[in-house]
Amino acid sequence: MTKTWPAMSIAQAHALLTAPGAVFEMETVTIGGHPTRTWKNAPPSLQHVFAIGRTHGDRIFIVHEDERVSFEAFARATILLSAHMRDLGVVKGDRVAIVMRNLPEWPVAFYAAALLGAIITPLNAWWTGAELEYGLLDSGARLLIADAERWERIAPHRAGIGSLQHVLLARGLAEGGNGSLEAIIGPPNSWAGLPDMPTPEPFLLPEDDATIFYTSGTTGKPKGALGTQRNICSNILSSAFSSARSFLRRGEMPPAPDPAAPQKSMLLSVPFFHATGSHAVMNPALFAGAKLVLQRKFDAGEALKLIEAERINGAGGVPAIAWQLLTHPDRDKYDLSSLESISYGGAPSAPELVRQIGKAGAAPGNGWGMTETSATFSQHGAEDYLHRPESAGPPVAVCDAQVRGPDGKVLPAGEVGELFAFGPNVVKGYWNKPEATAETFPDGWVRTGDLARIDDEGFITIVDRAKDMLIRGGENIYCVEVEAALCEHPCLMDAALVGKPHPMLGEEPVAFVSLKPGMAVDCDTLRRFVRERLAAFKVPVEIHIRAEPLPRNANGKIVKTELKQLLA
Repeated sequence: MTKTWPAMSIAQAHALLTAPGAVFEMETVTIGGHPTRTWKNAPPSLQHVFAIGRTHGDRIFIVHEDERVSFEAFARATILLSAHMRDLGVVKGDRVAIVMRNLPEWPVAFYAAALLGAIITPLNAWWTGAELEYGLLDSGARLLIADAERWERIAPHRAGIGSLQHVLLARGLAEGGNGSLEAIIGPPNSWAGLPDMPTPEPFLLPEDDATIFYTSGTTGKPKGALGTQRNICSNILSSAFSSARSFLRRGEMPPAPDPAAPQKSMLLSVPFFHATGSHAVMNPALFAGAKLVLQRKFDAGEALKLIEAERINGAGGVPAIAWQLLTHPDRDKYDLSSLESISYGGAPSAPELVRQIGKAGAAPGNGWGMTETSATFSQHGAEDYLHRPESAGPPVAVCDAQVRGPDGKVLPAGEVGELFAFGPNVVKGYWNKPEATAETFPDGWVRTGDLARIDDEGFITIVDRAKDMLIRGGENIYCVEVEAALCEHPCLMDAALVGKPHPMLGEEPVAFVSLKPGMAVDCDTLRRFVRERLAAFKVPVEIHIRAEPLPRNANGKIVKTELKQLLA
């Protein structure tokens, strides 16, 4: 790192990286009637991403337990499954639902549908049978590809899902007249021996429909975010752009691609059905030739073994996973020298986590995004993150951010208001929900529901969810601020603040915290710790200490409704 930081401003770095003829050159196109900056060199569609991915040949793409799948083997299985789906009558615009845990079959199903121009509809593998029925009904899915565990939940509801014509089961008995995925493509370790079929010619355009990803639905029914090919493929250059920006900020030129360099590898600890797992990890890995290592269920001890055995370069997912990797008692038993970065998103993180990652010798990475922004919107990494650990970083160059007040007017730098986002990654709207679309996507912007402030250089700091902010006796309490203060305590891994009704003050702050392994602390000590850092009205009136992790949904967000039920 140079003696003076930064070596180059954000504006200067963006101008250099996006100059005419550069890899990250931008062009303005009209999307939905709105002029929009886009990556000129982004792949036009998922079909193009697939074709590029196949060129990586015999390099390993997916590792899952004792299964190792090369890019070529993946391509052969995908093309064969796509041909079978075409024989079943699947055409462009049909919805193909995927409901399974992270398996090598998941990306095969995803790209098999993409090759036909179908609208890929991943559903949350944690949902109950009734919730999965809702997703299948709402999307009007024609074909379902599921693993046996998920099918057991869905099967009792199938009669009520009129649109569903075909079901393919992965790793399960073909009961009730449903087809077996293995009967079509075989088990993953056999895919290299499948017929060598030509790569289908891409025919999709950037504005064609690509996916329906459902919002996490912590309150109310989930809504299906309808994403285009451009929405998804924008992530592929956005991640590389942010990495290059970090080099310029420290006074170095980004390294030129080296085909002879060792293959990059990532430990995937978030679900494929989450926009992060799909858009920000799977698709860029396929495009760039990186290896993805899957776990059936995240376990920090097993993850450390995999980092050593597979020479993992990048890990993370959500902040809780990063904490578990850093604090595991066996961490020093493994060779983790290959680990270059620990990145996460999907939930707020404490500044203390950033510092701990830096001390461990890895580059911390964070970002902000949502299902409606197709994952990546802003990214924060390396020294920038260490210098502004409370921030989610600046938007990538093709995106714009604004903070607006209740009257809709844009607020000056440093003031807190609702965050609005605009860019080529913002989805078209919600599937079959025109009123919700009109409310959430005014003039092509997405109103995020997050309270934030933006500084003079464009760095976004998420202050809280607008609906989660507490008001105690007329004073605003931003939960993220209190949670971050709690997480600075060396004994704590995680914290969540919720409101407890109060007859005079309206509500009071109550905290739930989880301990790091082998740690102990009492409530009075924690309350004093917060009081030393924040105003007295922000100090939790109660702190509930738990040895187990706080409840989270599949997207990594703490489910505060469960914590409020404990209070009730």
